[in-house]
This record gives sequence, C-alpha cells and structure tokens, in this order.
Amino acid sequence: MSAVPRSEKPTGRFRRMLDRLADISASQEDIESEELREDTETAGCVRIGDCLDREVVTVTGTLRTVTLRPRAGVPALEAELFDGSAALDVVWLGRRSIVGIEPGRKLIASGRIAMSHGRRVLFNPKYELRPLGRE
Repeated sequence: MSAVPRSEKPTGRFRRMLDRLADISASQEDIESEELREDTETAGCVRIGDCLDREVVTVTGTLRTVTLRPRAGVPALEAELFDGSAALDVVWLGRRSIVGIEPGRKLIASGRIAMSHGRRVLFNPKYELRPLGRE
C-alpha cells in the first residue's frame, strides 16, 4: 500500500479539468456581480441587498427570469431582478407580457418594497428599460 492516504492522492485529469471549469465559472459570476454592483452605484440606485421592507426605492439590475404566474386568479408577470448584491421579484399584476421584459435585459425600477415569503418584491413598479447598447 502507498504511504499517501487515499483522500490526499492526486486526482485524475478529468477531475482536475472539472475543478478548473468550476473555478472559471465561479470567477465569471463574481466578475458579473461586481459589474452589476458598479452599475448600481453609477446609476445612483440603492443596492437590493440594502432595501428594507416598506421602503420606497429605485433599484437597477439584470432580469434573470421572467414567468407568468397567476396570483389570486389574476394574471401576473413576474421577473427576478439581480444587482450583484441580492435579488428581488418584480411583479406586474394584470399583465401577461410586457414588450422588452425578458431575461438578460437591464432595467431601473422604482416603487415600495414589500416582503412576501421572505423575499423582496416590487409590485407594479415604475420602470425604465436600459438601452441594449449599454449592456
């Protein structure tokens, strides 16, 4: 038997390649989050992670997901907005779709923060889509 315990033996080439890919994707996410935090500061908006319940805020970020989810029998378009510090749900009640609201799009949203099931939510916010050239 070898003197090196099994857990300390060098891993195979495939495992090392997977570890490197995981490191690259993790660092890419870190870079994107840092860019989003910088965009928040330059736009003069509040970081989502700093928003408190019932506070009127203006936030900016990138839409991660957009889904149609009825609330109490009323159609509701929901989107997750991420700014590098945290995420919040943006909900437009009575809407099935809004032109330009799609994953990957950047926007600025203003409204009163509510807490729903432990998550920050903006209902029917004022919003401004960021130009595609600035993304």
